[in-house]
Parts: sequence; C-alpha cells; structure tokens
Amino acid sequence: QVQLVESGGGLVQAGGSLRLSCAASGRTFNMDVMGWFRQAPGEEREFVAAISRSSISVYYTNYADSVKGRFTISRDNAKNTMYLQMNSLKPEDTAVYYCAVGRRTVPTNKAYEYDYWGQGTQVTVSS
Repeated sequence: QVQLVESGGGLVQAGGSLRLSCAASGRTFNMDVMGWFRQAPGEEREFVAAISRSSISVYYTNYADSVKGRFTISRDNAKNTMYLQMNSLKPEDTAVYYCAVGRRTVPTNKAYEYDYWGQGTQVTVSS
C-alpha cells in the first residue's frame, strides 16, 4: 500500500525559508514522477513543482511561474523521499502543501495525472 507523508510545514515570516519533506513507502518509486501541489483556503489546488522519475540518468524539473527562482524540488531515491526547499517565502505562499506520485514519463503539472497523494502539511507565511 502506497503511503506518502509530508512534514516540515510551519509558521514563518515573509522572506524566510522552510524545507518540506515527503516520505514515500509501499513500493519502489524510481518509475514515478513526484510532485508538490498546494491549496489555499477557498482556492483550488494548484501545481507547485515536479521532478522526473529517477530511472533516467538526468532529472528534469518543472515549476509554477509563481515559485520559480525561490523553490527547489529534489529527491533522494535511497530514502524514498522528496523535498521542497522554499526560500524568500511570501504571504501568498500560505497553503496546505501536498505531495503526490504518479507513473508518468514527464514531470507533469496536472493533478489528475498523479495516482497517490499525501495528507498535506500547513505552511503559513506571516507578513
């Protein structure tokens, strides 16, 4: 049974940093694209970042325009864990952040192309 557990969320002032982790279990994930999405109160879930599967020799990443240059996605296959380093945080980054995995060939930004989701971790950025 696939399980994804996010951690690392919290309260931070604008301009600060947080590092989110997503621990995956239940199978091997080298054939999975892994991604981060977020959902603010009253808003739809939106794409944040994705990283290609580890079965290829070069990682490809994909970022939402709103986080490019501030967020960095990475994965550690030995630990079955994905990370999201978030720098220069803004109040508009406040949301519940979800990790997801899916057996796709490209790091897609489409939520429906992910098969499994975590429960989310709250990130709150104060002004």
